[in-house]
Amino acid sequence: MAPLRRLVVDVLKPHSPPLDEFAGHLGEVESVAAVTATLIELDKEVQNVEITFEGQDLDADTIEAAVEEFGGTVHSIDQVACGEYVAEDRRTVRDP
Repeated sequence: MAPLRRLVVDVLKPHSPPLDEFAGHLGEVESVAAVTATLIELDKEVQNVEITFEGQDLDADTIEAAVEEFGGTVHSIDQVACGEYVAEDRRTVRDP
């Protein structure tokens, strides 16, 4: 199977730990080279966050376990990129 290079997940997390600490923890996962965490929605008790992971050969199960270790829940996997490199999205004829 081709290596997983990018994984974008939708996560529901408590307010604590703060987003920077949460992302920093996830950045320490062995297969992860970089993490970007974006706050999508803020509720009274939880935060909805989009998290992008990049690496040479990501381990999705280990990443999900790390999210759960810090109190988060993966709601969905929204994007994956596999192969020798990450194919960036490009405008196509079908795009408006």
